[in-house]
Parts: sequence; C-alpha cells; structure tokens
Amino acid sequence: MKHAMLFQSARQRKTASPSHINHSLLLHLLTPGLIMSKGTVVLAYSGGLDTSCILVWLKEQGYDVIAFLANIGQEEDFDAAHKKAVDLGAKKVFIEDLRSEFVEDFIWPAVQANAVYEDRYLLGTAVARPCIGRRQVEIARKEGAQFVSHGATGKGNDQIRFELTCYALYPEVKIIAPWRIPEFYNRFQGRKDLMEYAQKRGIPVPVTPKAPWSMDANLMHISYESGILENPKSRGPADLYLMTKNPEDAPDTPDVLEIEFGNGVPVKVTNIKESQSKDSPLEIFLYLNEIGGKHGVGRIDIVENRSIGMKSRGIYETPGGTILLKAHLDIETFTMDKEVRRIKQGLSIKFSEFVYNGFWYSPECDFVRHCIAKSQENVQGKVQLSVFKGQVYILGRESPKSLYNEELVSMDVQGDYDPCDASGFIRINAVRLREHHRLQGLSDNK
Repeated sequence: MKHAMLFQSARQRKTASPSHINHSLLLHLLTPGLIMSKGTVVLAYSGGLDTSCILVWLKEQGYDVIAFLANIGQEEDFDAAHKKAVDLGAKKVFIEDLRSEFVEDFIWPAVQANAVYEDRYLLGTAVARPCIGRRQVEIARKEGAQFVSHGATGKGNDQIRFELTCYALYPEVKIIAPWRIPEFYNRFQGRKDLMEYAQKRGIPVPVTPKAPWSMDANLMHISYESGILENPKSRGPADLYLMTKNPEDAPDTPDVLEIEFGNGVPVKVTNIKESQSKDSPLEIFLYLNEIGGKHGVGRIDIVENRSIGMKSRGIYETPGGTILLKAHLDIETFTMDKEVRRIKQGLSIKFSEFVYNGFWYSPECDFVRHCIAKSQENVQGKVQLSVFKGQVYILGRESPKSLYNEELVSMDVQGDYDPCDASGFIRINAVRLREHHRLQGLSDNK
C-alpha cells in the first residue's frame, strides 16, 4: 500500500512537472529489499578475518565498498585477496604496490632521523601507516568516496595513525571505525563471534588462526602482540620469528658490508666478500633485510607506552633497519658538527614521538623533517661493517666531508693546537663550580 501511494504521488508530480522526478530514488523505493546507498567507503582491506567481515558488514549497513590493499612488502597472495574482495561484494578493488615509495618517502626519513621510539622501537608499523593512509585518501578522492574505513581496534595506535592521516589529507572525509561503533563491537566481542558471522555470510576463513598472536608485517619489520604475548613474563616462542634466524643458528662466518651514504640515506650497499652491490632504494633495503635476517639481527622484546595511554608488550624484528641505524649513526657522527648533532638528537626524539603518535602530516612533524633533512646535507661517505650472530660491528668509515683531523687529534703530532690553552679553558669552566660550592658551603659536606 505504501509503495502504491508513493507511486501515485510520483505520477501526479510527473504530470505537473516531469523534471522533478528522481528516477533513481523511485527505483530504490519500488524495488523490494533494495536499500538506497548511504555512500561510497574506501576500506583499508587486508583479506583477513576482521576486514573481510567489515567489508560485508559495511555493505549490510548500506554502503558501496571499495577495497584497498597496499603492498608494502608483506607476504600475501594478492590475487587471492582481490578475488575474495570481489566475491564478498566490493564495488571495486585496488591493490597498490607502494614498496618503493614506502622506502624512499617514509623509511629513508626515519633513517636520517635515527628514529627510535622510547630508545628501542624502530617504528616499523608507525612509519607504514601514513604511507597506506596517503594512498587510501588518494583513491577516495579519485572515486568520489565520502567515507574511509579501517579494521584497527579501539585500544591501539593504528586507529589514530590512519585517521589523523586521512583528516590531514582529506579534511572533509568521514571515517567509519567499526571497532568503535557500539552496534559492531557489542555484536562481535571476539574472534569466535567473527567466525560465526563469517560462516553465516559465506566469508571464507581459515579453520584455525595462523598463530595465537597478532602480526603486522611490511618491508621494514614484523611485529607480534596480543594473544599469548599479553602476559609480559611469557617468553616469545622460538617459532614466532619469521624474518630473522635465531642468532645461535646463524652462520659462523660474518657478512662484511660497505654502505655508502649521500644526504644521510644509503645510495649503495656492497657485500665485500661476495662482490655484489645494490644501488636502488628498494633493492638496498631488501638486501639489508636478507643479510640481517640471515644473521638474526634486529630482534627486540619490549613493553612500550601506546598513544592512547596504556602499556603494551610487543616483539619486533627489524633486520635491515637495525643495520642502517648502526651505520648511519656512525657516518653522521663522523661528518656532523658537535652542536648541530646535539640539536638534531633532540629533534630525532620529537620526530619519533610524532610518528609513533600518528602526526606524520602535522605542521610540527613537517618542520622537524625539514630540519633533519637540512642536517643531513654533509652526511655522506662509506661505512664498513660486519654482520654476525645477531650483532652489527662497525669496522671503519671514510668521507669527503669528514670532520676528523688525524693530525689535530694525534698524540704523536703537535698539530695546530697549544696544550697551554686547555689551562684557561679548564679554569673558566671551574669558576661556576668553585663559586657554587664556596657560596653554598657544599665543599665542607662529606
């Protein structure tokens, strides 16, 4: 009856003014079971259980879904993921190879910065998120999508990193975060609920999870958390690590590498013994991952402070990134003025915090990146190192921009230096200390 009334009303309007009829709307109203689309959403899709269920759930809510999967170096059957997204009803599927831009636009700035969060974490996941988010927004704009969505949980860092990137690069976008929508998280309180939903909706899922923990993999690292790792006292199982060998099982002969830097980033890596070289950014990083993984370099097990205010336990493998950190620190100290480097060290800490907390596209992070890039103009030269049994050993370095003066520093040559000058330097520095202790009587304390 309701449809008949709507149809009659439409016919009356047609008689009066044909140009006012919305035939698309009329079709939706008159077609049984057809829901008018709420709009188009670009979903950051992995093909796993969570985002596969989210894709179907978004369709049930009335959205047209575009699935976007970024290739940033993870092991993935991209053809299978594409077919699965199509079978689940995705309007379009984009699978983008972002590996080269991930290295050049995101990993290299982190190398220049010596980026380490809380003294240990090399930011492999945090650096990847603005890379993925940037392309997600580009697709959303290109396709005229008003919405973007992701499968990040409401307790983690990634929800912040994805969404701050999207808001910065597409201010008008609306974000659908299912794990923060009560209707969703009350319905799906765990993996069991998702599995049941998947079975009812015909979503292909593995019979058992791949591992009893959560993993995130890309070119830079693999991270492991949650599941059995949530007890910080429990040791990570020996079979957990996928990117690196156990150092105890690593070869008994080291690999000796020479890494050449220009403007603070590697431009060439050479294996001295094997006489092979790599000189493109992606090839360099892949090769350093290979060598580092072979020797068990870059494993850490830490408790860190999440952006959202809670502590979490994570295990990480970052083989190539660890080699580059050691090599870059060495060539940087060799070529950079002492006071510039002291300022740059403070900027590196700020940069690491900005990246970890999702502020890659903030004005403050942009400013700090430019300052760090400026500091790297003379960071060029070669570092020789040995990779062996989980460790990286610096063997030597050379640079046309070196600030090392062998004659000046030598204990065997006087050089352009008068030792008598040190007496005045010491006395001037002692004035403050002597007065402090004399006037406050601290020199009498025992």
